[in-house]
Amino acid sequence: MNDIVDTAVAAGAFKTLVAAVQAAGLVDTLKSTGPFTVFAPTDEAFAKLPADAVADLLKPENKAKLQGVLTYHVVAGKVLAADVVKLKSAKSLQGQEITIDTTAGVKVDGATVVKTDILCTNGVIHIIDSVISPK
Repeated sequence: MNDIVDTAVAAGAFKTLVAAVQAAGLVDTLKSTGPFTVFAPTDEAFAKLPADAVADLLKPENKAKLQGVLTYHVVAGKVLAADVVKLKSAKSLQGQEITIDTTAGVKVDGATVVKTDILCTNGVIHIIDSVISPK
């Protein structure tokens, strides 16, 4: 079993997310003991954003904004799917609350959770179909 970063790299569907984590300087954080719960957008999720949005976020001058977007996808602790469905919200590492809606499947801030409980040595990954952003 790998940590969150190595699991994302090995999966192959998170190239944009991994590049963003590297650009934001968050690799060491997401390789640390944690535990963390990551709502991880796939490359397809990033592709839904306007064409220049990702490139703009990856610019060095936008590092703080990128860190905010990425840490908004992370919750402290290991929150498995069985626990997520009992919640109405969760506080992100960015500081704001992520809304959780379980009325039709599971959605976090409107993004659909498409795969759950990818276990890592320092937490868990749940795959989402859209990038979520802090308010």
